[in-house]
Amino acid sequence: MEREDRAAAEVGAAPAAGPAASSAAAASADAGQAIAVLLNPRAAGGRAARLAEPLRIRLAALAPQAELATIDGVDAAREWLRGRPRQSRVALVGGDGTVHRLLPEFIARGLCLGVVPVGSGNDFARALGVDRLAWEAALAVALRAPSAACDVGELEAGAGRVPFASSLAAGFDAAIARRAHEGPPWLGGLPRYLWATLRELARLERVRVRATIDGALLHDGEALFASTLNTPTFGAGMPVVPDARIDDGRLDLLLAGRFGRAGALAMLPRLLAGRHVGHPRVRIAGFRELRVEADAELPLAADGEPIGAARTFTVRVRAGVLEVAQSQKMR
Repeated sequence: MEREDRAAAEVGAAPAAGPAASSAAAASADAGQAIAVLLNPRAAGGRAARLAEPLRIRLAALAPQAELATIDGVDAAREWLRGRPRQSRVALVGGDGTVHRLLPEFIARGLCLGVVPVGSGNDFARALGVDRLAWEAALAVALRAPSAACDVGELEAGAGRVPFASSLAAGFDAAIARRAHEGPPWLGGLPRYLWATLRELARLERVRVRATIDGALLHDGEALFASTLNTPTFGAGMPVVPDARIDDGRLDLLLAGRFGRAGALAMLPRLLAGRHVGHPRVRIAGFRELRVEADAELPLAADGEPIGAARTFTVRVRAGVLEVAQSQKMR
């Protein structure tokens, strides 16, 4: 499968998401539910491949009936998921990029998604409450924990629709995501994001943006970025929308207005600490549908994966269409 720090498909390449996931498996893990584990060997720069044998041993004790599939290739992984029984449970061993690339199949098949986080960002795993667990504990949650309905976002740009689980960056933060994918493979997580941020500051461009949420004009002027969050964090743990939830039936717009290089640099530690909330040039607003029109193309990144650029696009919430294995700390 793809490396977690490689670019995703361009806007328009992802298929439209399928019908809503069934809630038949909600409440608790069904003893008769088919379960499987899918390992992305390229996650975490290829280090996830080392888990293949430990996973096999662990599964023999935890869930001997579970199938373990190690699949190196997005198309092959998608095809494998299409062959899973509807409403069965699949634990993904990977990061946000793995979740993003395979999200349409989970929605279309009504599969319950469990996450064993071994990627470089893990913001969706953080929202599920499993980011700080050892992989063995995260696997137990993915396979045995009760399931719950989760929202996803959907980007519409041109003829293409792209679902996302955690975030859709648009503008400067998406340019950072693109730069991070070009970074040194030994640098991961938040340090990689900071490395990319400092390099993108030298190329900082402000764009005039008109943002409308649920039919009401929110902003018309220069903007550093206009990004959407489903989870409280993005960029490997930056708490940019602290009150966001993945099960509240809405998304949150994070919009930064006019900032120069010095202002953007000064804002960075605020974002890292969640102290940007209330800043006069930063807006956070919940919505069900967002329309963005810009006077130049904005780079876009879904779940940290660069997906091209667009001048106009629409973002919608798809409430409760994904079943996830929930920990007690899910947000």
